[in-house]
Amino acid sequence: ILSRTLLGLFRKDVFKGRKHMVSDTIYVGSLNPVKINAALNTLSDTLEHDFDAQGMAVPSGVPDQPMNEDETRLGAINRVKAMLAHHQGGLTDAWYVAIEGGVDVFEDGPATFAYVAIYHEGHWSVTRSASLPLPVSVYQALQRGEELGPVMDKLFDTVNIKQKGGAIGLLTLNHASRQSVYEVALTLAMAKFHFPDLYTD
Repeated sequence: ILSRTLLGLFRKDVFKGRKHMVSDTIYVGSLNPVKINAALNTLSDTLEHDFDAQGMAVPSGVPDQPMNEDETRLGAINRVKAMLAHHQGGLTDAWYVAIEGGVDVFEDGPATFAYVAIYHEGHWSVTRSASLPLPVSVYQALQRGEELGPVMDKLFDTVNIKQKGGAIGLLTLNHASRQSVYEVALTLAMAKFHFPDLYTD
């Protein structure tokens, strides 16, 4: 088992060797500014590099409101694959990020969450965010075919909340936001890129 000191030194060596190869652009599989800013903030911070982020309108291949974990995960992965296809397999050294929000019913009730997918130079990292419990009435509206953002707009008399704090901001009294939860999930997903030799695909 590596000590924390050795892991820290290893991480520095990894970045020392790679820093000159870091692309200046992050491609994000959405035009939603919350998702674009989450990707930009997270990768700029964790890779200690000044990036530009470019949103791309790409299909998720799943319903606009994913209703279970499998659909949500697939949506994030499909968005990255669509960007890669648009770039004929991916641009050299570029980073590709997608975030897909969804809902599901768990043992403790319905909740909303997101899956994040990151692709770089042939390597993937996919993980899930923390979940936010949803009122049953909100989940029932989603079952009827509505999307979470508009449902929350009607419930709280907001406008386009999905491109702001989201349901997370509303239901946590803005102690967390859609973007802050995405950033934590992306930060965790980046672990596989910080220590590639410790992970196998």
